[in-house]
Amino acid sequence: MAEAYPAYEERPRRRGRKVLIGLVVLLLILGGLLVAADRVAAGVAERAIADQVKQEVAKKNAQSAPPQVDIGGFPFLTQVLAGKYERISIVLKDVQGPVQGGTVSVPQLDVDARNVKASLDTIRSGQGDVVAESVDGTGTITYDSLAKLLGRPGLTLGERDGKLVVNAPVDILGAKLTVTGTADVTVAKGKVALRFNDLNAEGLPNLPMARTLLANYAKSISIDVPLPELPFQLNVRKVEPRPEGLTVTADARNVPINAAG
Repeated sequence: MAEAYPAYEERPRRRGRKVLIGLVVLLLILGGLLVAADRVAAGVAERAIADQVKQEVAKKNAQSAPPQVDIGGFPFLTQVLAGKYERISIVLKDVQGPVQGGTVSVPQLDVDARNVKASLDTIRSGQGDVVAESVDGTGTITYDSLAKLLGRPGLTLGERDGKLVVNAPVDILGAKLTVTGTADVTVAKGKVALRFNDLNAEGLPNLPMARTLLANYAKSISIDVPLPELPFQLNVRKVEPRPEGLTVTADARNVPINAAG
């Protein structure tokens, strides 16, 4: 009789393991379904916000590729219930913004909105305000579009050692020369100020008139370039030359990131 006890003890243990495994599998399936549902809901909200951002861009008479929106934070559904989202990232590509005298091209504008408030009805219907506590934006203006605004045939702009550099053909006292130099770049009142104070031209005649003409050319391309009106009430804080273009950093506080309201 004593040898039969292990067989009776083994069956309850095996049943217990099977029940435990079954519960774990069930929890994993339920968890996967919840995650999937959470991501589906996030996708719907991202598309709704993208549509609203598209309207906001159109209000500024600008153009861009369809906005790419990513709602950060997990789980998404708890953020929906609270009506507050940790982060919403928006990417606008191929932005074309009208300015006085032409168009400014921004290959990509990255916008990061933090602590965004939006009710469930607003997300679902697109009516109402989606308000961000803070919005930070970074974009790069191409040197080609900037050079076109200067209106000097053959003039090119670029970056060297963190400075904006210029290269342009000129005719001074009948001599065809190439002007090179750097510019100081500042920003104020929505405009980028370009000041070309250090220009040189190899072969420049050693005459006062030649130096005066070169100085006049520097003044003629030292202009205030108006920036396109940015979406989301972004205000430009800093502009710096980089290899890929003139990088603009902007921010805003307590602003709607949709076109409603």
